[in-house]
Amino acid sequence: MTKALVIGSTGATGKYVVLQLLQQSQNVHAIARSKQKLLDLLDEIEPKSSTLYENQLQVTEASILDLTDEELQKATADVDAVVSCLGHNLTFKGIYGKPRKLVTDATRRLFTAIAANNKEQVTKFILMGTDGVPNPSGGDDPRTKMERSVICLLRYLIPPHADNESAAAYIDTQRDNSHVEWTVVRPTDLIDGSVTKYELHDKPQGSLFGGETKATRANVAKSMVDMILTNSLWEEWKFKMPCVQDVMN
Repeated sequence: MTKALVIGSTGATGKYVVLQLLQQSQNVHAIARSKQKLLDLLDEIEPKSSTLYENQLQVTEASILDLTDEELQKATADVDAVVSCLGHNLTFKGIYGKPRKLVTDATRRLFTAIAANNKEQVTKFILMGTDGVPNPSGGDDPRTKMERSVICLLRYLIPPHADNESAAAYIDTQRDNSHVEWTVVRPTDLIDGSVTKYELHDKPQGSLFGGETKATRANVAKSMVDMILTNSLWEEWKFKMPCVQDVMN
């Protein structure tokens, strides 16, 4: 049995990560502003799940950046994996207000907390990104001129996109970190839906605007849960930035 710390647990994808880990008989420590909101979200997906799995679920009510360094160190001390599904709220304040670097700052502080624990066991760290964020190490196919122009505009006009790029760039510098192994999961266009079959690719598939590929949030969550629980899958994708999409029928 493993224990995972889930950040962004009340988000559209994070709630599936929490539930799927619980369904796999794993222990979960979720950080959320509202415990009741998280429990309600779990019950919406699977009725009575908040009661069924209550002995496996620990919830700390807080905003991740409001926790002290000592509190973050304690939260990461006894976990095998950390999953960050953090994202900015899609409101004017959420997009243009503070904190502008929510994902990046949280990621940096979590890496620092994990290192401060100085555990013998390496901690898995999974960051949820997007296939609109390029791999800082290269390897993605060149984007078209139009795609590059749009990404440039997003970078300067939409702070959350720049934040996601910054977080990926930071993680990419942590290849020699002896305390953490990481991956950045980059889903294609997100949609609602249940768990089906998914596939992982080492680079984005298709056009940024084409809409040829989709990924249900439940499948994105499953890809991350599978990486936590399946060592061979983790070995295949650690220190990489896989793109996840649904298997097309």
